[in-house]
This record gives sequence, structure tokens and C-alpha cells, in this order.
Amino acid sequence: MQCFSRTLLAASISSALFVPTTQAETTIDDSVQEMPSTDQCLIASSEDSDLNAPAYVEADHLEAVNGEKASYSGSVKVTQGIKTIEAETVTLHQQENIVVAEGSVTFNDGQFKATSDKVTNNLTTNEFELENTQYQMLCESGRGDARYIARTGKAVYELEDGTITSCPPGDKSWRLKASNIELDQDEESATFINPRFEVLDVPIFYLPYLTVPVGESRKTGFLYPTFSYGSSDGFETEIPFYWNIAPNYDLQTTAKYMSERGTQLNNEFRHLSQFGQSTVTFEYLDNDSKFKEKGSRWGGQFEFNGIYKEAWKFDVDYSKVSDVDYFTDVDSSIGNREDGQLMQSGEVAYRALNWDASLAVRDFQVLTESENQPYRVMPQLKFNYYAPLIWDTVEMDVISHISRFDTDSDSKPSATRVHIEPGIKVPLSTTWGSWTTEARLLGTYYDQDLDSTILAANPELSDTASRVIPEFRTHAGIILERDTTYLTGYTQTLEPQVQYLYVPKQDQSEIGLYDTTLLQTDYYGLFRSRKYSGVDRIAAANQLSYGASSRFFDDQYKERLNISFGQIFFIDRNTKNPGASSDEEGETSYSSWAVEIDFNYDDYLFYHGGVQYDIDDGDMQLANSTVEYRIDENGFVQANYRYVTREYIEDNVGDTITNIDEITRDGISQAGLVTGYQFSPKWYASAQYYHDMNENIAIEWLANLRYKDDCWYVGVTYSNELRSWSGGGYSDLNSDPVYENNFSINFGIVGFGTAAGTGSNTSGFDSSGNSLEYGRPFFLNN
Repeated sequence: MQCFSRTLLAASISSALFVPTTQAETTIDDSVQEMPSTDQCLIASSEDSDLNAPAYVEADHLEAVNGEKASYSGSVKVTQGIKTIEAETVTLHQQENIVVAEGSVTFNDGQFKATSDKVTNNLTTNEFELENTQYQMLCESGRGDARYIARTGKAVYELEDGTITSCPPGDKSWRLKASNIELDQDEESATFINPRFEVLDVPIFYLPYLTVPVGESRKTGFLYPTFSYGSSDGFETEIPFYWNIAPNYDLQTTAKYMSERGTQLNNEFRHLSQFGQSTVTFEYLDNDSKFKEKGSRWGGQFEFNGIYKEAWKFDVDYSKVSDVDYFTDVDSSIGNREDGQLMQSGEVAYRALNWDASLAVRDFQVLTESENQPYRVMPQLKFNYYAPLIWDTVEMDVISHISRFDTDSDSKPSATRVHIEPGIKVPLSTTWGSWTTEARLLGTYYDQDLDSTILAANPELSDTASRVIPEFRTHAGIILERDTTYLTGYTQTLEPQVQYLYVPKQDQSEIGLYDTTLLQTDYYGLFRSRKYSGVDRIAAANQLSYGASSRFFDDQYKERLNISFGQIFFIDRNTKNPGASSDEEGETSYSSWAVEIDFNYDDYLFYHGGVQYDIDDGDMQLANSTVEYRIDENGFVQANYRYVTREYIEDNVGDTITNIDEITRDGISQAGLVTGYQFSPKWYASAQYYHDMNENIAIEWLANLRYKDDCWYVGVTYSNELRSWSGGGYSDLNSDPVYENNFSINFGIVGFGTAAGTGSNTSGFDSSGNSLEYGRPFFLNN
């Protein structure tokens, strides 16, 4: 035996320890042995190349028996590729090519870092064993301890009596502890035998077997549970299970237990193919304990969007729930409690160079008790053709469709409608203006199914009806630009526009309303050619629309202010108001003024407003206003207001509402305040309040405080929401508002492929649970 100091190790290589490069070499050359920091994931070099790399050893002392073993002591460091072992003593068994390190051992292979009492490493296979270990995964968030750890394959680790958590060192907020754990870093999964979940070292729940992901990849297994408490639904826990069935489809099933409601199963199936992507969502709550009279509650949705050979397009959106109160009573990913109906539609379309065709069906599930049922479209066939006639100066198009409308209402007819609409357009444009003139001919034929009951409710309808109406429209606009006189560094534009529209008046009372509603006439609507969506009503027009927009741009050509205003002059006053009675027609030759304003001051103060003002009556018909102040990048405060007169509602939707008193008595006058602020990377608070000015009652208010730590989160929410009215309902003047108060606290873990509790929309305002979500209503060109 011989004992060497560190300064003499280089001279002893050939005489005392000579083995193949796949075994070990000793050196004191720092430029050769120094490895990059391995406190991060180092997986760039392949494992095979690391195994073929020589092993270098640093030590203060060496005792060696040539050909048998070498014992190193005193600050020993072994390196092989990106792998390092540091210990008080290291023994190299040359025949087996095995290193045994003891005494405050630090082990790092670029993916797995550990401190142990003892490490045994096979340098040929890179298998190793660790005893009494504190470890940390470097490629994913995860650390823990174990009595025994063995690497049995590439990036596969087996732990006995081990724990795992995503919390940083020293943080014991939560952990999973098990008798046996298998970590597969290539598969990014962990398998637990007899696991128990502990919070602050206190066991919370136990399972005999558990598989969970430990990375961002799609892996089969349980996702981590979340817990919450709400005064409405009681104690809640959600345990999701993710099934990675195949690379192109998967399924996530979540069991949600509510102490006051029962257990709800939520399922989401996703599929991706060469034709497109589809999603199937299904929710089921067996025997709702809170609303026992409603029994089992369920909701389902199927969505599909696909493109085939760049010409075929497919769209399916089908949703249905068990009862009209489903979204009011149950938290759902299918819809929100303010939804009044669910879409049930499907369409296949084909598009060529100069034409397109589509076949569609459409139905709705109405989520109110109203007797006014919408029409089903079963089906609708469309064909459109468009092509230039004379170079690019004159364009020709044909719009056509055949539709079948069905209804469950006994007082409304089913009908077949055939519509064809050829048109010629002359678009002229330059960099400073445009002028478009077009003429169309609208031809429509109706075959309406009438019986005595329908005729009693609608005596003006006829079995068949046809109509041919011409339409002429010419629209011109210019853009003027100048440097501002009073504001240095700003550019102002003035963009006046004018439109003449002519549609002759024709009696259409013998035709039912199937898919047609009156469009809102804001500033941009002044220059539309139609007052209705759909073709069941073609409003007469002999009118001149005029208006202008003025924009202000700063020296970076960023838009700071936009003001638009305009109105309609009715040359034939009897075409003014499609919703007015014969006594009201012809009272004035002008529409209400429509004004829109958007303002951005230094990217922290924003304003949006719009009004429709009747100058003859001196009344504001419709108004909306929003002002928002943004506090750096951390928060915002937004105040908003909307106003609609009862008369405006009656004129615009009066035909589709049987009793307008069930909706409003004095129109709409509502004010709201929404705010949110990120106090620190961990603390975020938000709140909102909405008030009905006419009724002088609160509509909804909600406050939320959220704390997100490195590996867990907790949120507290209190809400007070208007849900219904007592007595005879809203139309009863003696009825009182009925509110539902709810206090909830929820918490869960962060890490291992989940970011639960950290989501929010682009505003930073977490709007989960509120019916009137935050919206950023600013449309300036930024």
C-alpha cells in the first residue's frame, strides 16, 4: 500500500492505477476535469457517449492495489461526462468498474441531483444505488427524500420509503409519501405504491396506487387534486384522471365531490386527425341533493372543426343540458349561467375559385320558460358565385339559398324559403379614398304550412308568397390628413363618408319571420345596406347617410383618439322606422345622431363611449361608456355604464317578446366597477360590482383574493348575485329581488404539469364564477 498526496497523483497514473479509459484515470489538471454547472437539466450529450467517456478522479489521498481496487479519500471528486460524484471516500473496484462513494456524498448526472450517505455507481452501465438520500430532479420540478434509490434504466429511478414534492428546499407545504415510487423522467411520470398526501406533514388522504405526471408531456395518470369550500355547495374536492390513449386522442375524467350536491363526473375527450379536431364534453351529476326535485343533472357538447384538401370545411357545434336551470345551478365548462340558449348546428362547405356551396342544419335549446321558440333550419343549402366582369373594375356575384324552417310552436308556421340575389358592384379605390356602387335584385319565394290555429294567430299570412325587390347603394369616402395646429407632434385625419340607399317599399306582412331580426343602428350601422339580418324583411329605404371619423396619431403613428359621428337623412320619411306604427311614420326626416369615441392617453388611461341621441325628442336612446385606468403592468380599475330606453327596446325587439315587462319596466340603466391588482408575484386581488340604476338594486358583486406560492395556491371568493324575483316574478311590482350569497375558499398544488389556480384572462382579472366578465372594449389601432 502507498499513500499519495494530491500533488503527486499525476506521477502515479502509469504505475499505480492504469485501467482502460472506460474505467478510471486520475489527474490534477483542472482544465481537463472541470465540468459545467449541473444545477440545471443537462441532457444535450447522449448517455452512450457519456458511458464511453473516461472517468477522472480528484482526491487528497490514494491507496491502490494494482488491478484490484483504488481507495481515494479527502475531498474526492469523480467525473464522467456530465456526471459528478463528490464524497469523503471513494473506492473504485477495477474488475467490476464500480465506484462506491461514502460520507456526505453529492451525486449529479445532469438529470438527477442528490446528497446521500452512500452511492454505488456502475461506470459501465451507469446504474447506481443511493442510501438515505435527499434528491432533486433537474429536468422537471420535483424533489424529495428516500431511504433507498436505485437507477434501473435510462432516467428510471426506483425509490423506497420516499417522498416527492414540487416545493423548493425547506418548504414542507405538501408532499406525496409512498412505500415505493418509480420515477421515469423520459416518460415524465411517477408511479406510487401506498401513497399518502401530506400537508405540513399531516396526512390528508391515502390511495393504494397512484400514477401522476411530473412534467409537461401528456402522460396517463392522476393529476393532482384541488380542494375548496363554498357556502353554496359545501366542501368540494376534484380529482382528475388523464388517459393518454394515443398520440392523437386523449380523455380526462374529473370526479368532483360536493358535500351539499353529490358527486359530479366531468369528461373531456379530444381527438385530432387529418380531417380536423374534435372535442366531446360530458358532465353528469347523479341525484342533485340540493335540488332534489330536478333529479340527475347532465350536460353534453360535441365540437368539430376540420378542413379537407384545402377546399372542404366542416363545422359541428352541438350542446344540450338536462334542464333550463342547469347553468344557473351547476358550474359547467359547456356554458355560463347568463346563456339563454345553446347552439346545435352542423355545416359542410366547399369553396372553389369563383364559387362556394354549403349545407347546414341549425337548432337551439332554449334555456328559458318563454313560449317564443326559435326556428330550426332543417336544412339550408347555399350557393354563391362571384367573379369579375370587366377586368377588376366591375364585379358580379349571385347569392342564393334554399331553407326549410320547422318549429314546435302551434301558433307559428313551418316554411320553405327559396332566395336568389344577383348583384353587380363597381369598386373604385385609391390611397386617399374609395367609391363603391352596387345594384342587387332580391327574389324570394315562400311556401308556408298554415292551419286554422296558425291563421287565427297570424291572419295576414298566406300559403305561398313571393317578392322581387331591387336595391341600389352607392357609398363614398375620403381620407384627409394634416399635422395638428395646437398639438405638437400629432397627425390628424378627417374621414368623411356618404351613402345613398334606395329600396322600394313593399308589403311583406304575408311573410313570417324565420331567421330575421332588426340590427342595431350604431355609427357603423348607418352605412349598412340592410336594417335586418336575414331576408324575411327587406326594409324600404330612400335615404342619405352621412358621417365622419377623425383620428389623432402621435409621432410613433400610434392612434390616440378616434371620434366618429353621423346620422341618416330620410328622403322618403315613411321609410324612417321599420318598427314604428303608421301614426309615428313621417314625423321627422332624420335618424338619431350616432357617436362613437375611443381614447388612449399614454397607454394607461382609456375611454370608450357610444351614444344615439334623438335631436327631435331631445332624448338619449342608447348609450354606453367605459373608462379604464391601468396601474403599470400590475392592475387596472374600470368603470362602465350602459343605458337603453324602453322605447328603443320595443322598437327593436318588440316583435319577438310577448311581454316586455318580464324583461324591463323602464329600460336598461346599469353601472359597474371592475378592478384587479397584482400586489406581488404571489398576491392578487380582484373585485367587481354591478348596479341597476332603474330598480336601485345590486345585480352582482364579487371579491376575490388569491395567493400563489411556489408549489401551492389558495383563493378566497365572496359573491352576492341576483338569481330571481319573489312572488309573481320581475313583472310583479310587489316582488323583491332574491340573492344568493356564496363564500368559497379553494386551494391546490402547482407544479408537475399543472398550473391550477394560476389561470386568468388576458386582463389579469380572474373572472371565474362571475356572470359579467371583464372585457377590454378598446379598438384603437395600437
